[in-house]
Amino acid sequence: MRPLAFTGHGLDRADHFRVDPAKLAELRQRDDALLVALDGLTPKIEDDTLVLSGMADLPDDAELVFMGLRDEAPVFARVAGKGDGRPAYEQRINILALSRLSGPDLALFGGARSLIDWHARHRFCANCGQPTQIAKGGWQRDCPACEAQHFPRTDPVSIMLVEHDGDLLLGRNARYPAGSYSALAGFIEPGESIEEAVSREVLEEAGVTVRDVSYLASQPWPFPSQLMIGCHGHANSRELAVDYTELEDARWFSRDEVAEAMARGRESQSFIPPPPSAIAHYMLHWWLERTS
Repeated sequence: MRPLAFTGHGLDRADHFRVDPAKLAELRQRDDALLVALDGLTPKIEDDTLVLSGMADLPDDAELVFMGLRDEAPVFARVAGKGDGRPAYEQRINILALSRLSGPDLALFGGARSLIDWHARHRFCANCGQPTQIAKGGWQRDCPACEAQHFPRTDPVSIMLVEHDGDLLLGRNARYPAGSYSALAGFIEPGESIEEAVSREVLEEAGVTVRDVSYLASQPWPFPSQLMIGCHGHANSRELAVDYTELEDARWFSRDEVAEAMARGRESQSFIPPPPSAIAHYMLHWWLERTS
C-alpha cells in the first residue's frame, strides 16, 4: 500500500524553537529560510513541485507560522495580512493538480493551508472578543485582554467501510460527480468514541447496525482541517433505510464490482471510485487486498 496523501511531510517540527522568539527571529533572517508560496489558500506549483520562495521581500510585521526544518532549512508560511480578511475558499479544489505533488510537498502544503485558514478565523478571542496575537511560532494565538490561549484545531471524522457477506456498503452525496460512490463518513461528536461514531453514522445514514468496528488508518485532510479516521465494521443485516437528507443513495457492491471500479476508475461500469488522494481510495485497496 502506498502512503496516504497529505502525510509524510518529512519536517523536523523543532517544537523547542516555537517558544523562543529570539531563535525564531534568527531563523527568519537566515539566507536559506523558505516560504510556502500560496495564493490565498491555493498552492503555487511549478513543474509539479510546490514553490518555496525566499523571505527577503516580506514586511517586518508579517505574521508567520514556523512549519519546521526541511533539510535543515527553516520553512515558514505567511498568515494573510490583517486587512486581507480570511482567504477565500476555492470554488473547486484542483485535486488533480495537487496529486502531482510529491508526498512531502503535498503534506507541507496541507499543514500550511490548515494553519493559515485557522489563523484567519481566530483573529478575535472567543472568550472576550478582543483581538488576538500570534504566538509560539504560529501554533498558538493569545489574547492580551483576558489572557486566554487558543490553539489550532483538527476536527475528527470517522470514515468507514461496512461489509456484509462479502459485499461492501458505499454511498453517494448529491455533491459527488455522477456515478461516484465512496465510504460513509461523519464528524465524531463530543462525548463519543470512534467506534460509537461509526455505529451512529451508519445507522443514521443507512439504517444499518454495525458491529466489530476496527481502526485502519488516518489521514489529515486540509479542507479546512480534519483528521479522517478510517475504520472497518460488519453489518448485522443488508436491509437499508437511507436518510435521503444526508445521502442521495447508498447500496451494496460486490467484491467484483469494487475491483472493477478501482481498476478502471472513471471508465468503470460499476461506480466511479474516490480519487487516489482520498483515504477512501486507500481503504478500498486495503479491502480488496484483504479479501483476495
